[in-house]
Amino acid sequence: MSSNYQSNPALWKTKIRALTGVSLLATLPILMACESADSSKTVGQKLDTAVAKTEQAATDVKDATKASIESATTALRDGAAQAKVAAQTATDSMSFDAQDASITASVSAGLIKDPDLSAIKIDVDTKKGVVSLYGPAPSQAALERATVIAKAVKGVSTVENKLTVKPS
Repeated sequence: MSSNYQSNPALWKTKIRALTGVSLLATLPILMACESADSSKTVGQKLDTAVAKTEQAATDVKDATKASIESATTALRDGAAQAKVAAQTATDSMSFDAQDASITASVSAGLIKDPDLSAIKIDVDTKKGVVSLYGPAPSQAALERATVIAKAVKGVSTVENKLTVKPS
């Protein structure tokens, strides 16, 4: 039954109206009893006063209900907007991660093709297109070629060459 209310907000409105009507009918005898202390009024006048008070109470309940529904609607819209932003952020992050992994693999493959660099272990890290190279290089020329190889890979924005020339 609760799933019907979740999937159909009109059911909530119908239930609220029914409960409001029942509560208003229940208050009518109480209001009339309060009016009975004033013996200068006729029964009709007392009834009119009770009806007027009941109508005012109904208006107050209606206004409060409308405000609650508007507040809930706003909260739902805000939640949906936040979920959309979070989903887009996650998608963007996954896209960067996949692109960075591809860049790292391409740079590593390029380094392996170089005869001087293939014999040593060079760590390649990529984050948002920035490639960092770590490890030893057999010579200054090999160190500089590593930068050239990394820069040639599509998607690389910057190369941070942190290789060190190992002493001969």
